[in-house]
Amino acid sequence: RLCRVRGKLKRRVWVREGDVVLVSPWDFQSDTRGDIFWRYRRNQTEWLRGHGYLKM
Repeated sequence: RLCRVRGKLKRRVWVREGDVVLVSPWDFQSDTRGDIFWRYRRNQTEWLRGHGYLKM
């Protein structure tokens, strides 16, 4: 999926390959495009995996 960083996060957050992010699909082209709303930190990702929210 092709995503863009939302305006509020654009200057504050760097997104790299392999990061876990929260994506909101667009109303149109929802199967191919979306906005990145949040990037999870490493400890947040580990917590999500430990509680069964992420299956990787």
